[in-house]
Amino acid sequence: MEDGTQHLGHCMVDMKELSANPEGLSAAGVILTPKLPQVEFSLACNDLEAPGRDRKPNALVQVAVIDRHKQHLVSHVCTEIVEANKDPLFLTGVTFPSEYPASPETLVKLTVYDAKDKSQESSSFLGSATFSVGDLLRAKDERLTLSLRSSDGVCAAGTVVVSRLKMGEMEEVDVDHITTDIPSQKCPLVCESAHHSCADRENNPLTGPVFRNPVCKVYRFQTAESKWMLVREQMEECTLSFSIPKQLLSLYIQEDMSRVQDLRDLGELSPHWDNLRKEVMARYGGIISSYQETLAELDKITGRSFKPSCCKAQKSLEFIPINLHTQRMRVTCPKKTEILRGLRQGGSRSSPRLKDAFYDIITVGAPAAHFQGFKSGGLQRLLSRYEAEKKSFSTAYQCIYYSPEHTAKAQEVLSTMSLLQPLITSLADQLLQAAHEHSSPGLRDALKNLSDKTEQFVHTLKDELVKSALLALHAARPGYVSKNQKQTAVQGQHQGHISQGSDQNQSPVQGLPGHSPATSITEGTAVCNNVEASQTMTRGEGGPLKHQDSIPHHKEYDEEEWDRVWANVAKCLNCVIAMVDKLQEEDNSKQEPVPDQQLADVITSHNPGDWREQLCPLVTRLKECVMEVMEKAKRAMTFVLLQEAACSIPQGFLLQQRRDVVFSQALAALACGFVMRMYAGMQDKGFLRQLHLVGLVAQFESLLSTYNEEIGMLEDMEVGISDLQRVVFKITEAKTDDFSDLQPLVCGRRDHFIVEVPLPQLVFQTLPEEIKEGKPLRVFPVLFNVGINEQQTIAERFGDISLQERINQKNFETLEAYYKSLSEKVPLECLPCFHTQTDIKELLETLGQNVITKKRKNVEILWIAGTICRRLNGIRFTSCKSAKDRTSMSVTLEQCALLRDEHQLSKDFFIRALDCMRSRLTQGDIGQWEDPEAGTVTENKPASRHFYPIALLLVSSHLLVVWLILSLVFLLAKYQ
Repeated sequence: MEDGTQHLGHCMVDMKELSANPEGLSAAGVILTPKLPQVEFSLACNDLEAPGRDRKPNALVQVAVIDRHKQHLVSHVCTEIVEANKDPLFLTGVTFPSEYPASPETLVKLTVYDAKDKSQESSSFLGSATFSVGDLLRAKDERLTLSLRSSDGVCAAGTVVVSRLKMGEMEEVDVDHITTDIPSQKCPLVCESAHHSCADRENNPLTGPVFRNPVCKVYRFQTAESKWMLVREQMEECTLSFSIPKQLLSLYIQEDMSRVQDLRDLGELSPHWDNLRKEVMARYGGIISSYQETLAELDKITGRSFKPSCCKAQKSLEFIPINLHTQRMRVTCPKKTEILRGLRQGGSRSSPRLKDAFYDIITVGAPAAHFQGFKSGGLQRLLSRYEAEKKSFSTAYQCIYYSPEHTAKAQEVLSTMSLLQPLITSLADQLLQAAHEHSSPGLRDALKNLSDKTEQFVHTLKDELVKSALLALHAARPGYVSKNQKQTAVQGQHQGHISQGSDQNQSPVQGLPGHSPATSITEGTAVCNNVEASQTMTRGEGGPLKHQDSIPHHKEYDEEEWDRVWANVAKCLNCVIAMVDKLQEEDNSKQEPVPDQQLADVITSHNPGDWREQLCPLVTRLKECVMEVMEKAKRAMTFVLLQEAACSIPQGFLLQQRRDVVFSQALAALACGFVMRMYAGMQDKGFLRQLHLVGLVAQFESLLSTYNEEIGMLEDMEVGISDLQRVVFKITEAKTDDFSDLQPLVCGRRDHFIVEVPLPQLVFQTLPEEIKEGKPLRVFPVLFNVGINEQQTIAERFGDISLQERINQKNFETLEAYYKSLSEKVPLECLPCFHTQTDIKELLETLGQNVITKKRKNVEILWIAGTICRRLNGIRFTSCKSAKDRTSMSVTLEQCALLRDEHQLSKDFFIRALDCMRSRLTQGDIGQWEDPEAGTVTENKPASRHFYPIALLLVSSHLLVVWLILSLVFLLAKYQ
C-alpha cells in the first residue's frame, strides 16, 4: 500500500467567466472556486439488526462502483462506524468528483457491515443494495429508500436512505434526534449558491499542469445552531514533486561543469596548486556523473507524482520529497446564500458572518537525506563540525584558509558579475541604438540605466577579498618569486651563502592558523610549490578586513595594476557620459533660430549617423574594460573557491551533496505551497499588495522527536528550510495556455535561485504592475518543532532537547521580525478576517512565552504558530518523518479545531468529526469485506490515488512500550 495522508485539493478559475466579463469581475478579482463534484449524496440506514439480538449493530457502509466492462466491483469510499445504533445517520458522504467518469448509467453498490470493533478487523455482512446514479437523479426530491438484501437474498435486513446533497437552503434539524429520527425524514441539504459552469480541470490552464489525481471526501456536521455545514476534503498530488528536483539537478550539473571550466581557465599553476586543482576537478566530475545518473533515472519515471515513504531510502529518488500532497478543506455553511445576496447588494467582504471558507495545508515528509542516513548526525551538526575542522584541513593540504564569510562573498561576486556583465553589454548596445536613431530621450534613458548597472558592477569589485585573491593567484604561478625573495637572492649572491632557517625570509603570516611555516629561498630556487609565495599578499589600501588572520598578505605587494584596470571602467563610463552630454548640448543648440544658409550648413555637416560614430569607440572601450576586469576578478574568485574546495576534500563535497538533496526536497514543497497560495489569493488585492511589498511567511510545522535518528532528520530539515531564504519567486506571463508553458521554472545557482511561475495571459493582466514587471517576491521560511511521540517522552526525560528549543527560539525571532516589517508596510486591514479576532501581537507574545517555557510536548507552540501563519496570509506545511501518522493526526485535529472555532461546530460533534476524518480503508482492509454475492471487493485505482487518512493511534500500545523502556532503564540504573 503506497502512502498518502488525508489532504486537501486545489482551486480552479472559471475561464469562461473571465473571458466573458474580465472588467466586471475586477472588483472581486479572478474568481477562484473549487471544481464542483458531479454527484454527492449522504447515507443513512433504518431498522438494522445485528446478528446477535442482544446488541445494536456498529454499522458502516462500503460504497463500490460496478465496472460493467470488467464485471467486478471497484471500491470507492467507506463511511465511519456509527456504534450501537440500528438507525444510523452517517456523517461521511459520498462524492463523485468531476474527474471521476460517473454517468447516469453508473451502478453503485452499498454494502452494510456490522463492525465488532473500531479496528474493523472483525465484521459481519448485514445487507446490500444497488442503484444507478440516474435512479437517484430522477427520484422525487432526489432521494432513494432501498431495501437491504441479506446474504440469502430473501430476508430484508433493513433499509438504506440515499439523499443527494444539493445546492440549496439548509433544513433545521433537531439535535436530540440526530441518530434516530433523521433517516425517516428528508436528509438535511447543504446550501451553497454556485454555478456548475466551471471548466474541466484538465482543460483549465491554471492548475492542470501542477496538481493531479484528486481524491475527495465529503462530510456533513452539525453546528451549534442545530444547522448543518458541508465539509469537503480534497487531496491532490503535485507534479512539482518531480519537476523541481529534476530542474535543480540540471542546474547543479551546469554550475559544477561551469566551475570545472573556471578552474581550467585559471591557466598555468605551480605543481602544488595544479595537483590540488586536478583533485578538485576530479571530485566535481564525480558529483556531475552521479547527478547525471540520478537525472537519467528520474527521466525514466512516468505517471508518478509523489514518492511514497517506502522509497525514502532509494538512491535514485533521494532528491524527491516524501509524500508531498496538497490538502484543502472547504467549508460551506448554511447561511451562505443570504450573505452572498448581501454582498451583491454592497455588503462587506470581511464580515465575520461570512463563514464559508477554505483552509489549505501542504503535507510532506521531513526534508532530509534519508538515503545517506543519520549515523553521524544531520547537516546542522556536520556543518558545524566541518567548519571547526577546516583550518586543520587547510594546513594538511597546504591551502589558504578562507572563512565561510569570504567564501560566500566570492560566490556572491561571481554571481553578481555573471548577471551584470551581459546586462551592461546589452545596455551599451541600446545606447548605440538610441544614438543611431538620434533620439535624445532614448539616449538619456539608456545612459541612466547603463550608469546604474556599471556603478553597481564597480562597487561589487571594490572589495579587499578581490585584491588579496589576485595576489594569491599571482603567487601561485610557476616560478613566482616575491620581492622579499628577490632581495634575499641578491644578498645571497653577494654574501655567497644563505642560511636554511634564516629569519630574514620568514613569512609575515607565519604562525597564523591554516598557514604552513615559511621557508627560505636559495639562489637557484624557483619556489615550485609556491605555497609560501601564495601566502604573501597585501592588505591593500582599502582598510582592514574582517577575519584578518585568515587572509594572507604581504606589505610590499604592488596593487597598481589592479587599481588601474579597475579604475579604467569608471573612467570609460565618465567619457561616455561626457560625450552624451556634448551631443545633447549640440542638439539643443541646433534648436535655436539660425539663418537659412547657416542651418543648411549645419544639416550638411551633421547627419544622424554622427552620434553613433562618436559614441561607438567610447562604448566599445567601456565594454572591453568591463570584460577585462571581469576576467581578472573571476579568476581571483575562482582561486578562492579552489582553496575552499581543496581544504574540504572529501568531507566538503559530501556535505554539499547532502545539502543539495535536502534543499531539493524543501524547494519542491515550497514551490508547491507558493503556487497553491498564489492561485487562491488571485482576487485578493490586499494579499497581492502584501506579496510584492513584503513577501509571504512559509511556516513549517515539524513533529519530529529529538531522539535517535530523528535528531539527524531535524538537523537536516533546519538547514534545508533556512536555505530557502536564497529563493525568490517571479510571476511571468505564459507564452501560450498550453500546459507545458504553465510549468514553474527554476533558474540560478546554489547561492540564489529564482522560481518563475507562469500564468495565462488573461489572468496575468489582472495582477498589480509591480508583479507584472517581474519584481522578486520573497518568502520567509520559519520552522517550529515539537516532538509528540513516545520517543520524545524518552528524550525529554533522559535526553537533550536543546536543538528543538534553539530552533523554536530562532524562528520565533524571524516570525516576529516579519510581522514588524509587514505592519510597517501593509495596512492590517489587508489581512484575512477570522471569527476569532485575537490580536496578532497578542498571539506573538503568547508564542514567545511558550517558546521559552520549559514544558514537555508543548504543542501550544505549533497551534499558535499555525494560527499566526493563517492570520498573516502565510503558507502552512506539516511534516513528520514520512508525512503519515503524526502528520495526519495533526492535520485532522487542526481541521476540526478550525470547524469549531470558525464555523461553530457543535461540541457534541467534535469527536465524531475527528473520527470521520481519521477513519481509513486501506487495501489490506478491503480484502476483509467479502460480499456473499459478488465475492471480494477489489480496488482498481492507481496506488497513488489511495485515500489514506490515518486511524487513531493505538495510544495504549505506545504507553506500554514507553513503560517497558523506562522500567528497563530504571533497572539498569539500579544494578549499576
